[in-house]
Amino acid sequence: MAMVVLTAILVVLLSLLVKGAYETISCYWWTPRRIKKIMERQGVRGPMPRLLVGNILDTASLVAKSTSDDMESIRHDVVPRLLPHYVLWSQQYGKRFVYWNGTEPRMCLTETELIKELLSKYSTLSGKSWLQQQGSKHFIGKGLLMANGDDWYHQRHIVAPAFMGDKLKSYAGYMVECSDQMLQSLRKAVDAGQTEFEISEYMARLTADIISRTEFDSSYEKGKQIFHLLTLLQHLCAQASRHLCLPGSRFPEIMKRENRIATIPNASERGNKVAEDGGGEAADGDHPEPEGLRRGGAELLLRERPARDAAQRDAEEEIGSGFSLNLQLIMDECKTFFFAGHDTTALLLTWTIMLLASNPSWQERVREEVAQVCNGANPSVEHLSKLTLLNMVINESLRLYPPASVLPRMAFEDIRLGDLHIPKGLSIWIPVLAIHHSEELWGEDANEFNPERFASKPFAPGRFMPFAMGPRNCIGQSFALMEAKIILAMLISRFSFTIAESYRHAPVIVLTIKPKYGVQICLKPLNP
Repeated sequence: MAMVVLTAILVVLLSLLVKGAYETISCYWWTPRRIKKIMERQGVRGPMPRLLVGNILDTASLVAKSTSDDMESIRHDVVPRLLPHYVLWSQQYGKRFVYWNGTEPRMCLTETELIKELLSKYSTLSGKSWLQQQGSKHFIGKGLLMANGDDWYHQRHIVAPAFMGDKLKSYAGYMVECSDQMLQSLRKAVDAGQTEFEISEYMARLTADIISRTEFDSSYEKGKQIFHLLTLLQHLCAQASRHLCLPGSRFPEIMKRENRIATIPNASERGNKVAEDGGGEAADGDHPEPEGLRRGGAELLLRERPARDAAQRDAEEEIGSGFSLNLQLIMDECKTFFFAGHDTTALLLTWTIMLLASNPSWQERVREEVAQVCNGANPSVEHLSKLTLLNMVINESLRLYPPASVLPRMAFEDIRLGDLHIPKGLSIWIPVLAIHHSEELWGEDANEFNPERFASKPFAPGRFMPFAMGPRNCIGQSFALMEAKIILAMLISRFSFTIAESYRHAPVIVLTIKPKYGVQICLKPLNP
């Protein structure tokens, strides 16, 4: 009898071993090679991949070389600096080419009509790849940015109301209040004799304060330690993305930072208490709404957690088809709010201020518009649509320095894209930065600051997409633009500013496009 049991166990173990070996070989060898042959038959080729690592080393070497020196002056032809592999391989293989991130094949796509078709028609049949999800699992986890299928649909459905209609308009007052406090601190520093400011630091703190107050009813000061650790996580995940990622691989330093967030006093305790209380009044009315989560996306997420009896507190509830909204997912979503609602908007503001500081004529034109529209008052929601020139400047800033340099999608099924057959498992990478700087699409002045190009009607989809497009476009787009307009309008109405001599123009990619050394400007109050 014992022999029979032992034999059965060995058979099961052997079966699992064979299955695991088959899946590993299929994932890392057969499937990638099959995709490579399918694309080559359609004339789409690319650089020869190395075993397991693909073209990771080639990409890293090219980027390291192109970013080793600062740019000699403030120029905006940044594609060769930030995407040197795209420039090289597009010259060698044409607009369409396949390169390899480890064992994951990625096809570069720049044709606007095909991009529109992919992001609109096939939005449910494409999404984030396993490799992308692994690269960010310790940063934003399974939040909205990395979710696919039903998970993405349910998450989007839950948080969307926080960024729409009257809810969105209600945030304007907090944005004005936070901006006023920041501008007062700048004025005090100027009065004390300081003339030069690293403005990206101020913008990062300001947008962190705004997202804290609007989405979490907290403040930057209360969450300063968490913000700092999340920023470190972002840098570590960016570094990890340049290396080969295998199943089960762990990045100790990333885990260490993530664990520190969970152990911060009040952060984990308060998060668990809030999650247990359900983010609002329970069905039986026994739990009052927790202080600190009464406004934004966090509130909406927590309200989706129905009241549970004590015996079910630790269980995951199922919402919809296979969608589990548990504490970890809520934490991931909150980190996603921080990253998408704070970091990207801070960068938009920083690059826009740099552009206005180095283009004084446009700075003065925008200042005159703000004075005419707002008539000396702080900007309101009603004013924003009338700030036409400011909107043009913001769009031009987003064109030259979009928050994300690429937009990735993996095909989950075989699809037909124009004249191309896209096999299941092929990742399509849309180089947003290169498209935004294309002379073919934008003219000979594509690398110059010229907001006038946005004075005419909106551009065709696929040509200008700082917030992506289609059903999976950025859910916080309206929030970010409203915030940017309010902050810039208030800043430009109180100060004039120029680029400091210490500024070194050196854009780099750390998940998003950042100024390597920050942006130093000189401030001068308009009303001494």
